[in-house]
Amino acid sequence: MINSSIWTEKYRPSNFTGIVGQDEIVKRVESLTSSLNIPHLMFAGPAGTGKSTLALIVVKTLFKENWKENYLELNASDERGINVVREKVKNFARTKALGQVPFKVIFLDEADALTPEAQQALRRTMENYSNTCRFILSCNYSSKIIDPIQSRCAIFRFKLLEKKDVEKVINKIADGERLTITAEALENLYEGSEGDCRKCINILQSTASVSPSITLDLISTIISSAKPKDIRIVLDYTLSGDFQKAREKLLDIMLKESISGQDVIKAIQKEIWNLPIEPDLKVKLTEKTGETEFRIVEGSDPFIQLQSLLASFVLAGLGR
Repeated sequence: MINSSIWTEKYRPSNFTGIVGQDEIVKRVESLTSSLNIPHLMFAGPAGTGKSTLALIVVKTLFKENWKENYLELNASDERGINVVREKVKNFARTKALGQVPFKVIFLDEADALTPEAQQALRRTMENYSNTCRFILSCNYSSKIIDPIQSRCAIFRFKLLEKKDVEKVINKIADGERLTITAEALENLYEGSEGDCRKCINILQSTASVSPSITLDLISTIISSAKPKDIRIVLDYTLSGDFQKAREKLLDIMLKESISGQDVIKAIQKEIWNLPIEPDLKVKLTEKTGETEFRIVEGSDPFIQLQSLLASFVLAGLGR
């Protein structure tokens, strides 16, 4: 997987109409931008849904060719101490903007990674320099932002993109790069990205470096995720009471295909709801799956925990 996609930048929308899947948010932000009546903004939501892109479109719409002189972008996951707010942010905020717009814009990406001390300093800076500067904060979890900052911002909550929205972006890239992509590959691409458009573009770029004809097998190789049919075999073994075969199949999936424990857990959780069993049993199996994932995240051995999960599935199947 590539860390930084060239295509993500190449096909970044240049205006409000280019952002997909966030129609209501785009409409409201565009209205604020056109009237110059912009408060501090907070874009909250999952990764790869258009938060940074929308912030850039706002700035370019406001300042046109002078946008670089009036815009400061900081990634809080790299620089998240109080000194960043005291030095970089405050020095930029205290000077007047160039051009007709009476304020500059500071974009803080991943603002939920700011330390509590830095957030307190930011709170005062937002208050003191509101005449010369507007802040746009981007975060995955707004609950990690202190209340005084949240109360100073207009909060817009982004949602994961639907399949039709991701398809628009992928088809645009496929046309521009002369790629052919099958319907099955597109479906698998969306499933692998889980509504994260940036991840989807990265997977597509990785696949296209191998072949311009994007197929289901090629996508599956790049994503390296557990195949639903293999997980179904494991679950069928467990519910029929054959722990040994289920264990062997699970080991085969994890070792031969290099699938991590957490990826297996997610695949199991999805496949549970396709099993021909009673709804009450699906709920119990989902609960067990959540407990196992928590232990793996906390540092327990993935294979031992997954064996324990299979054992609980076997007991649940025998108790039907």
